[in-house]
Amino acid sequence: MLMLIDVHAHLDHEMFSKDRDEVVARARAAGVKVIIANGVDPETNRYVLHFAEKYDIVRPALGIYPPDALQEEVSCGGYPLKMLPYDVDEELEKIEKAKPIALGEVGLDYKNCKDANMQKDIFQKFIDLSKKLEIPLIIHSRKAEQEVIDMLDAAGAKKVVLHCFSGRKSLITRAAERGWSFSIPTNVVRSEHFQQMIRQVHISQLLTETDCPYLSPFSGQRNEPAFVIESLKKIADIKGMTVEDAANNIFKNYQDLFLK
Repeated sequence: MLMLIDVHAHLDHEMFSKDRDEVVARARAAGVKVIIANGVDPETNRYVLHFAEKYDIVRPALGIYPPDALQEEVSCGGYPLKMLPYDVDEELEKIEKAKPIALGEVGLDYKNCKDANMQKDIFQKFIDLSKKLEIPLIIHSRKAEQEVIDMLDAAGAKKVVLHCFSGRKSLITRAAERGWSFSIPTNVVRSEHFQQMIRQVHISQLLTETDCPYLSPFSGQRNEPAFVIESLKKIADIKGMTVEDAANNIFKNYQDLFLK
């Protein structure tokens, strides 16, 4: 049985509300050993902690997605949340006490940005907390790839996962030279950018993710953790490896980054 890893999933999403148990069961049956469920605000962070208690293959990543960008996604129906007011520093304290496996989903989003300084302030707090706790950051960087790399560089960040990184080749090279990792989403099956990333980045710095329910490898179908095999198969194909060897390498990458 392959040992599969999904380092970025949104199990709290309402698209899983009717069959979450079955979704996790299918992942387990497919060989998924770990699903890292990512929070984006206090509400979803609480859900993530609950799922980590309920399901033995789920691990919690807790974070604060850029609030103004999240509000825009909620407003347009992209992510159904209540968006209740909260204090960022209080949530950071709760996150630290909860001892998550990683901090995520955090970062910058300049596509839906109303306050860049606020976004950077929150992101910097997570960079600092990551260093304090010595756990990875799982990073969102939409239309802000340069800024994200600059901030991580300035802070001397070590444990970094660039989730769905869409930066240009020079930024990928710069991040790879720092030893940071890249998680390859399942829509790599039709994304030349992510296929090129696989060619460019050493196997020791690659991870697999779904970003479910988004970025499905199958047109018109909801994504779910069991589909992470599609990322793995594409990595194996491009790297000229067997699927088993690719799976073993990526599982080791997960262990080295998240468990040490």
